[in-house]
Amino acid sequence: MPTTYKNPVYPYRRPPELDIQEVRHYPVVIVGAGPSGLAAAIDLAHQGVNSIVLDDNNTVSVGSRALCFAKRSLEIVDRLGCVEPMLAKGVTWQHGRVFFQDREVYDFNLLPEDGHRMPAFINLQQYYFEEFLVNRTHDFPEQIDLRWKHKVIDVDAQPECSAIKVSTQDGDYQLTCDYLLVSDGANSRIRDILGLECKGQVFQDRFLIADVVMKADFPTERWFWFDPPFHPNQSVLLHKEPDNVWRIDFQLGCDADPEEEKKEENIRPRVQAMLGQDVEFELEWASVYTFRCRKMDNFIHHSVIFIGDAAHQVSPFGARGANGALQGVDNLVWKLARVLKQQAPKTLLSTYNTERQHGAAENILNSTRATDFITPKSHISQVFRDVTLELAEKHAFARSLVNSGRLSMPCRYDTSPLNTPDVNGGPRELRPGSPAKDAPIRLREENAWLLNQFGDGFVLLLDGRFEDGHTDTLAAPLKELLGRRTDLSLVIVGPATDELSALPRTTIVDDSEGLVTQRYGLKAGGGYLIRPDQHVAARWHAITARRVEDALDRALGVYLAGAADTTFQESCHAKA
Repeated sequence: MPTTYKNPVYPYRRPPELDIQEVRHYPVVIVGAGPSGLAAAIDLAHQGVNSIVLDDNNTVSVGSRALCFAKRSLEIVDRLGCVEPMLAKGVTWQHGRVFFQDREVYDFNLLPEDGHRMPAFINLQQYYFEEFLVNRTHDFPEQIDLRWKHKVIDVDAQPECSAIKVSTQDGDYQLTCDYLLVSDGANSRIRDILGLECKGQVFQDRFLIADVVMKADFPTERWFWFDPPFHPNQSVLLHKEPDNVWRIDFQLGCDADPEEEKKEENIRPRVQAMLGQDVEFELEWASVYTFRCRKMDNFIHHSVIFIGDAAHQVSPFGARGANGALQGVDNLVWKLARVLKQQAPKTLLSTYNTERQHGAAENILNSTRATDFITPKSHISQVFRDVTLELAEKHAFARSLVNSGRLSMPCRYDTSPLNTPDVNGGPRELRPGSPAKDAPIRLREENAWLLNQFGDGFVLLLDGRFEDGHTDTLAAPLKELLGRRTDLSLVIVGPATDELSALPRTTIVDDSEGLVTQRYGLKAGGGYLIRPDQHVAARWHAITARRVEDALDRALGVYLAGAADTTFQESCHAKA
């Protein structure tokens, strides 16, 4: 098959451990240089934590695989400093169309409002994304040690640290680490070594993915067909990729032979029937897969933490695999960094499990429902689906019942123990646990974006319009708080008084279009505490330094600390 992409080959390096007599210890070792592992290493480097990344291969993934990257994922990757090549290469889209048999039923828009830096989605083959991440790791030569062709063959996981054995072409060596992050994929070898399970459902239906190179008139949209004339009684999904490549997913049914269906002579008639006999195309890559919707019961095993597909898997409809994985890394790394720096108790890490178990369950629920709708398992289910599609053509209420894959949306941690109870209210979309929303601003007379001002620490987003004299009573306590809690910075929606402007680590932004005030429901003297992963920790109509400090402690898991951590709050304040 011809290809529009040539996989890079990364060099193997002899590990220094083979030439010394001692077993080296590292803060973090990451197994797997896929999207989750690379993103975790880059994020840790941002947070000042060194890591070693071990991968048993020496290139990026083969085939498009994870394709649709959602707005929230792009915001996360932007914080990591490598979204620009993704935006430059990716295919931007926000419209989708749903077809039933030979007609269009309805279309939809995933980002109907303006004033966001990131698009609703981009389509970008996973190999490009991984290559961009690898390139970004090169910007951290002192923090990230990326080792290709290093295979982990044994793991001894203990509560306080882990020991691993690594195999290379030059021999085996051992490492120990405070934390082992496992991102070695859906068929995780580390999970098997430790005897851990990933529980859930494996669906019987098989699907064919075909990456097709062609020049076509299809618009840059997501098209989904139920029971089309060119593939009767089955479903088909079409996405445009960069390089004139089109991703086509064909439902095959549960009796399909994967090896036979992957043969080009069997793929070509399906594609030709869809495109028409006169359309020329080349087949670039193909794969046959079955849906797996499952997860581990606990993503943390002693000092081993599972991320990405090693922790949870979903079907590809809804683009929840890679997007959910990136949200998981985003959730974990800031907590891990603060535990390693003794700025938070170890119990903070348990909230990675509770919050991302919720996220994984949400993704699996949506993925399972999509699979059941796309591949009805009974006559009654088939009738329900087809009637729903018939109604959706003319009646808006029925469109919410059509499920061709509920596309990835950012997860909200509504019940997180890190949230400060919301007593004042505000926009429901920005309640504690929700991801922060972006908006255009002016910064030093230049156009900018709100989320880019948040960085990698805690942020107090403050409305600078105070009643006369109120800043006199707030500025001094805030200055004292900022002096002790160096992980906290201040973003003030201006104008701001001289007292507030002079506070350390303070950025004054101009809400030039009024969208920050509108989206956050800001009022004079009110504001939000934003976590390092850009989720809302707390919000108030009237900010005081005491309220902010209490919310910081809660967000750092201080109130979760047990008897062994009774002195933690004092040490946290001293070291933060």
